[in-house]
Amino acid sequence: MKHVIALDVGGTGMKAALVAQDGALLHEERRPTGRERGTDAVVAGILDFAADLRDAGLRRYGTAASAAGVAVPGTVDERNGVAVFSANLGWRDLPMRQLLSERLADGGHRLPVALGHDVRTGGFAEARIGAGQGIDRFLFIALGTGIAGGIGIDGRIEAGAHGNAGEIGHVIVRPGGPQCGCGARGCLETLASASAVSRAWAAASGDPDATAADCASAVAAGDKRAVEVWADMVAALADGIMAAHSLLDTRTVIVGGGLAEARDTLFTPLREAVAERITFQVPPVLVPAMLKDTATCLGAGLLAWDLLSLEVTA
Repeated sequence: MKHVIALDVGGTGMKAALVAQDGALLHEERRPTGRERGTDAVVAGILDFAADLRDAGLRRYGTAASAAGVAVPGTVDERNGVAVFSANLGWRDLPMRQLLSERLADGGHRLPVALGHDVRTGGFAEARIGAGQGIDRFLFIALGTGIAGGIGIDGRIEAGAHGNAGEIGHVIVRPGGPQCGCGARGCLETLASASAVSRAWAAASGDPDATAADCASAVAAGDKRAVEVWADMVAALADGIMAAHSLLDTRTVIVGGGLAEARDTLFTPLREAVAERITFQVPPVLVPAMLKDTATCLGAGLLAWDLLSLEVTA
């Protein structure tokens, strides 16, 4: 069976899969990223994981993978296949496409490799086979440890002039607010990410181990302290969405990531908050992401298949 290798490299964990041409996940594996071991060890782990997936495909299907796709965090030069910068993983100007192509080479023939930004690649999967199918303009927002996004336009995800399009997490919604890792203050991700909610709920509840999921559960149970923390998050998120919507005139906003797992606890107040902020704009439809934590891995596989299609038509 024809298949491609797909890799989703995260700050703490990696997901990998063999992906069929229709987007079906044929085989899945997960491993820790191992960033505590240093950048060189992380890169070696990525290459080893890809090679192990190649061998698994050979064993299962008797044929080598046709291509590979890898999605990584940080600043990504997709055109030239370079992982430009990642604060979490420590690399700068890493020639990821070249390294993977060489490692997966068979008899001197280098495997075609597509490189993508992790959240934009997840948004691409949502556009192709998820909640963004058939939607001409959408904004995909991933609410995780941080916040990032992807701008969907006619089935593709806009990368921007410098590979930084969709960074809604660094839209300033509270000037002079909490310090962000990017150096600014009051960025959306300092107020509405899972990390931000975890910090706020830990402080409000007195439990240093409290998480955003715990806060959502407490909101559902009617805890007034949790309701206040959650309301602050929703207000900041609604402000960020409206800033993006006013610029982009999106038809749909697709929200994924860990916080989106709270479902109605998040979406009911968020829809109300966005509606309250509408003036002249046509309100966007807010929907949960469909593909959940498989989105980026699936997107990497789809990028690989698209790369093969481009080579055939070139």
